[in-house]
Parts: sequence; structure tokens; C-alpha cells
Amino acid sequence: MTFGEKVREARKKLNISQDDLSNKIGVSRRTVTSWETDKSFPRTRKVYEKLAETLDVPLNYLLSEDDAFVMDASEQFGYRGKKGAEKLVQELTGLFAGGELAEEDMDALAFAVQEAYVEAKKRNKKYTPKKYRQDASDEK
Repeated sequence: MTFGEKVREARKKLNISQDDLSNKIGVSRRTVTSWETDKSFPRTRKVYEKLAETLDVPLNYLLSEDDAFVMDASEQFGYRGKKGAEKLVQELTGLFAGGELAEEDMDALAFAVQEAYVEAKKRNKKYTPKKYRQDASDEK
């Protein structure tokens, strides 16, 4: 089930309109419509949390593991981190296409690669020439 289908189903289960949902969350009706048609997704975890609370569903129900990984990368590492995470998820999906790995093994491998990505991003520091470093100015 896609994100949009989950939102639509939960909204209808509560018998509320798109307008009601948009007012409760603080977004436009057009935004809710685009979510329900899978044309866009909430941009921040806070919006996902408001949506889950309003629809009375667990946050994990709305977020797939891949969505959560991309959102965390975006919050920790900004736009470039988000794009890198999206590319990683896309390539992992392609890697598993048509394979014969068990579902649990695919999940474990994807999780390990995602963890390695986050760890590498944390360790990866841009090179700053010595003359521009804060500690280098103290030595002069």
C-alpha cells in the first residue's frame, strides 16, 4: 500500500474530508490531495507526526523504513545528505530486483548499508586548509 493510499484510507475511516484534514494539520487542501495521489510527500518528520496523530495511526504506518532513512539523512546532513540517501535507496532497490535473497536478508543488508552511509557521512569532514582552521590561527 502506498503512502497516499494509507492517508486516504485512514482519513475516510475517520470520516473527515480533505479540507478538515488540511485544517487540522496546517497545510492546504491541495497538499493533502497531492499526498493522496502520491505526487508529493511531507517534507519533515514534524508534519508526518502531525499527520499520524490527526489520523490516529502510528507514525511507522505512514513511514516506510526507506522514507525514515531518507528523512533522517535530510535532517542530519541537509539537502546533499538527502539526495545521497535517495540515490542509495534507489540503487539498493535495483540491486535486489529479481534476486533470490530472502526478504529478511534483503532488509538486513539494506539496513547495514544505510547504517554504513550514516556513519560515513558523520566521519566525512570536508578538508579545511590549515591556514583557515581555528586552531591554526592560535599558532601564528
